Amino acid sequence: MTLAEEPFLYLTTVGRKTGLPREIEIWFTQFDGRFYLIAEKRERAGWVQNILGNPQVTFRVSEQKFSGVGRVVDEANEADLRQRVCEEFDQKYGWSDGLIVELKPEE
Repeated sequence: MTLAEEPFLYLTTVGRKTGLPREIEIWFTQFDGRFYLIAEKRERAGWVQNILGNPQVTFRVSEQKFSGVGRVVDEANEADLRQRVCEEFDQKYGWSDGLIVELKPEE
């Protein structure tokens, strides 16, 4: 099974209030060397708020671990990227409704 075929990504953010690590299990898609997540609760999701407060993240897919930065995709100015992520999510999970977050691994 390739990384892109794995069902879940495990994202660790830094708690914006506590400073402690916070891990979630979440659906993802991967292309062009980046990973994409969708927050159903949009900016209200705690993990999105954590990334907005501190974009440094760690994450793992299967046994592969990454460090990098997270950012919210600008839906107005990155419509092509949003469309591609939604298509990938629809194909993989049959769902794509929410705020898109990009994870860029450090090189």
